[in-house]
Amino acid sequence: MTAVAEKRTLAGRGGSSHALAELLLRFRELGIVLALVLVVGGTTIDNSNFLSATSVQQLLASAAIIALLAIGETIVIITRNVDLSIGSVLGISAYATGVLFRDHPHIPLVLVFLVAVGIGVVCGVVNGLIVTVARVPSLVVTLGTLYIIRGIDGAWAGGNQVNASMLPNVFNKIGYGRVAGVPYLGIIAIVAVAVATYAMRSFRTARDLYAIGSDPDAARLAGIPVGRRVFLAFVLSGAIAGFAGAVWLSYYGSVDAIAGVGYEFQVIAAVVVGGVAIFGGSGTVLGAALGALLLNTINSALVVVNVSSFWSQALAGGLLLAAIAFDRLVAVRVAPALRTRRRARG
Repeated sequence: MTAVAEKRTLAGRGGSSHALAELLLRFRELGIVLALVLVVGGTTIDNSNFLSATSVQQLLASAAIIALLAIGETIVIITRNVDLSIGSVLGISAYATGVLFRDHPHIPLVLVFLVAVGIGVVCGVVNGLIVTVARVPSLVVTLGTLYIIRGIDGAWAGGNQVNASMLPNVFNKIGYGRVAGVPYLGIIAIVAVAVATYAMRSFRTARDLYAIGSDPDAARLAGIPVGRRVFLAFVLSGAIAGFAGAVWLSYYGSVDAIAGVGYEFQVIAAVVVGGVAIFGGSGTVLGAALGALLLNTINSALVVVNVSSFWSQALAGGLLLAAIAFDRLVAVRVAPALRTRRRARG
């Protein structure tokens, strides 16, 4: 075999392995859809009311908030980082939104959402600066800011609560309103996921995030501003969490110091189950949103069939471990072949 022929053979093998990797990632999203069909079908057989219009609307509305948060978390995890502070950012943004409406009943709706997003941006800037400038691992940074923000929120709120009677009807309607039977929250989440999906596929900055997650050192050698891109990922995650806080208040109608507690773990589980590799470099926003819908559907299904809510947590943990194991298996199996492909191309 000549050198040229050998090179072509290696390239063909590498291309096949790359196609296999893409197929496996696509299979993950297809698997989520099939799992959704099985869960919904099985639960409907046990209780026909599970697929009623009201039940589906509630399912979409409650999954929408997790799906929104999953967009920002996906962007961060793709860069080989993690944002554990999103639950506390949601909580303090939700409370700030309620206080604004309570103290200024006629404040414009747009301004309130801008304030909520601004709070999230500030939190994201703090996280991003510490991670990129001080070079502290994101797990440590965001775990710390999770508790700091939660403490600030608790000190601010104290034992007070903002309830639906203090909020304008136009704001409350975002949480319970519908268009052609589809909840406003569901529409917001679908539009946000569609926009984020387009952005992640079309813009060079998004491709840089994937490159950073795949190999940070190689990304630096390729001239990608790694620090700035990671910083941007945390800012976007914070901004989305701030926006989700305002949406959360419109859905639940009341807020206190414990709003958003535990959301970070639900979101990370949804993102990883949805096919975003916890090791960075691969995954889609659409997959993360489907993961959020799947976990929320499972939680609702367990309630309908009278199974303890503790089992939903155990099942979510099991799915999370299985997803991480699957990602690791794919990486171990496919990475050597991809290296061979790159050598053949070189």
